[in-house]
Amino acid sequence: MLPSALATHPPLPRLRRQAFDRAVLDVVSDIDERWAGHLGPIEYAVEDIPVLPDDWDSGQVPLASVVHAQKGAPARLVVFRRPIEHRCPDRTDMEALVLTVVVEQVADLLGIAPSEVDPRYAEDDAE
Repeated sequence: MLPSALATHPPLPRLRRQAFDRAVLDVVSDIDERWAGHLGPIEYAVEDIPVLPDDWDSGQVPLASVVHAQKGAPARLVVFRRPIEHRCPDRTDMEALVLTVVVEQVADLLGIAPSEVDPRYAEDDAE
């Protein structure tokens, strides 16, 4: 039998995952509203961690991955939750980093500066 506190409150990891998913959805919704006509079909996803090839040697874990549209397949932008959460001491920093990562990936897809994609993007705050 679960203690009453556990029965009424979801576990902390699930709450963090929900907060992360909400942060990504908020940023993606704002960007999609402004840029859908220029982006074309695009799929967005959140994965816990990236799957890296055995010969990965950059020394850094990617925070996101983008695949450009090809032969009728939509573009795909994947945000990696755990590497972003690992870099952020609190929810405010996590939301700011999610904004930065998504904006930079969309800017890559569009071939424009990140600051053009979203006015909240601060060039000097980017990693």
